[in-house]
Amino acid sequence: MALAAGARVLSRALLCPWALLRGATIRRTEPTAGSVDSARRFGTQRVLVEPDAAAGVAVMKFKNPPVNSLSLELLTEFIISLEKLENDKTFRGIILTSDCPRIFSAGLDLTEMCGKNPAHYAEYWKAVQELWLRLYLSNLVLIAAINGACPAGGCLISLTCDYRILADNPKYLIGLNETLLGIVAPFWFKDTLVNTIGHRASEQALQLGLLFLPAEALQVGLVDQVVPEDQVLSTALSVMARWMAIPDHARQLTKNMMRKTTVDRLVKQRDADIQNFVSFISRDSIQKSLQMYLEKLKQKKG
Repeated sequence: MALAAGARVLSRALLCPWALLRGATIRRTEPTAGSVDSARRFGTQRVLVEPDAAAGVAVMKFKNPPVNSLSLELLTEFIISLEKLENDKTFRGIILTSDCPRIFSAGLDLTEMCGKNPAHYAEYWKAVQELWLRLYLSNLVLIAAINGACPAGGCLISLTCDYRILADNPKYLIGLNETLLGIVAPFWFKDTLVNTIGHRASEQALQLGLLFLPAEALQVGLVDQVVPEDQVLSTALSVMARWMAIPDHARQLTKNMMRKTTVDRLVKQRDADIQNFVSFISRDSIQKSLQMYLEKLKQKKG
């Protein structure tokens, strides 16, 4: 009977996970003028936002099927939704997750980097930079609820978060695997990984394009928790309560102290980084490699 009662409680928590936060000791802020209605979802075509103003938390879900590739449109909509939440003082934390089954994000959209002109490549890369910059130094608590495969750019997004929770499924691999596609991860991808798992582990992971199983990702420190698939969101909400118990100003200043040097490195070299990307991606050999890979993907789908 006790087990049955526990199952019913867990079931209710999963159906209404905000109860986990509302029952925790969290400083709440009264909704400000123009704040998001806690009872309503909002968002864009590719980013769904489920806010709870009373708890001060929003869940942001990527919904760019089939694999949540980071297209220019998704990046733009993601930044707009993030900015909306950051400007609303009601919200103190965001959980990033996926609305697409079995995939968190497959990473950068290769079609944005193949067969286009240099101006488009520059625009796309600037958007990738902008998302990373905003996420990595966000004043909000960011928790990645990784409910699917998480390679390349998907892994980068999770690395910008303050805490990462991965579903325990052997199909849900995570890592920066750019070298497998003949692409070099830029220095700020590398810096983010080094800050998370250390230099030697990053050196091997980046050169070999390693994709880690959940248990391996936990062991190396790429994620902070591995939990059953049906407990990813509820765990994220529970963890969020712990982070939000810390006074915002102290946590934010500490986060800035830890991460600003990494961010400043990109800010100082942002234009050069864009030029390097455009030059690299425009090479005939790289374009041919990307085209071949995209053709293989089309054949698999067929």
